[in-house]
Amino acid sequence: MLVAVVFAGCKKATTPTGDGTTGAKYHIGIVTGTVSQGEDGLRGGDALAKEYGTVANGGIIQAITYPDNFSSEQETVIADIVGLADDPLMKAIVVNQAVPGTTEAFKEIRAKRSDILLFAGSPQEDPNVIDAAADVVTEANSLARGYLMIWSAKQLGAKNFVHISFARHMSIELLSRRWAIMQQAGIDLGVKTYFETAPDPTSDVGVAGAQQFILEHVPTWVQKYGKDTAFFCTNDAETEPLLKQIMKYGGMLIETDSPTNGYPGAFGIDLTAQQGDWPAILKKVESTIVADGGTGRFASWAWSLDYTTTAGLGEYAKRCIDGTAKVANMQDMLSAFEKYTPGAAWNASDYTDLNTSKTDTNHFLIYQDTYVFGKGYLGTTKQVVPTKYLTYKAK
Repeated sequence: MLVAVVFAGCKKATTPTGDGTTGAKYHIGIVTGTVSQGEDGLRGGDALAKEYGTVANGGIIQAITYPDNFSSEQETVIADIVGLADDPLMKAIVVNQAVPGTTEAFKEIRAKRSDILLFAGSPQEDPNVIDAAADVVTEANSLARGYLMIWSAKQLGAKNFVHISFARHMSIELLSRRWAIMQQAGIDLGVKTYFETAPDPTSDVGVAGAQQFILEHVPTWVQKYGKDTAFFCTNDAETEPLLKQIMKYGGMLIETDSPTNGYPGAFGIDLTAQQGDWPAILKKVESTIVADGGTGRFASWAWSLDYTTTAGLGEYAKRCIDGTAKVANMQDMLSAFEKYTPGAAWNASDYTDLNTSKTDTNHFLIYQDTYVFGKGYLGTTKQVVPTKYLTYKAK
């Protein structure tokens, strides 16, 4: 069951736990990717460090990053995460995005430190694997969005929908299910769906090579499918060139999970003065899109999922340690996320395994309403997603 939730909170100043003299009573580890793989998640950690202080200055936040080539450097990923548990004051570890290796790291930590809470955001490992190792898992509701992105594309006037991805992402259970749902929703809603393969940025070609591929192929794709085509890419690093070329050659970008996901780089938007002010960021991105003639063709979530997940799970972990929230409680988790998304509409539900029908009550699927630049919110969180899509299995 999907539950619509409207957040209308506001930030409150908080005094860091501990100080440079006495030190903190406990520490929280924050593990994210680097700026090149997606800046928002890292900035969520920065927000926590600013509010609660870093371990180095007597605060509670210890933030580290994993390698850009995390797929080929899993041993480093595991060692870095597990290393946080060597700190006797460490009481929670948040990994966002929870790349391959996170489960193994959590298992090793659990074996020696059962007192540490383990939270995973946007996992890239099978739900049945990560759910058993983590105390809390959150990620975008790929199943509902499989239907809703096709619905959204139709609202924007798209006749075709092109899904761009690669093998590593398609091996992730929820992403492969989402693509299967998109195909069926396309049949039901009258939108033709197509798949285009792009290079994996973590492969030998790297981020630069993957981005160059997108730059070179979008003109051909637009010519092939037409300007009334909505595009969607599963990788953040490839979104920037996709946006740039769609604006130039035609088509639509149906959704990103942040107004900073690709938009600043694609359209030369300097957000230095707006950093951390998401309403101001949204306004500046929107004004640029509209001025460039992109009204009604580009969409995003108003607040970054990656930023909110890092900051929200960090806040949630703190509240659990402090005893003001319960572990694996959906409303307590949403309350922590609320702090970073004032006024945004969300949907939340538990994850249910398609094959076993087992519901994992520590795994929360969430999504935010889609905001169309120049048009406003589409109202996706108010749409009723037919149950058949939530249990749909690829044929």
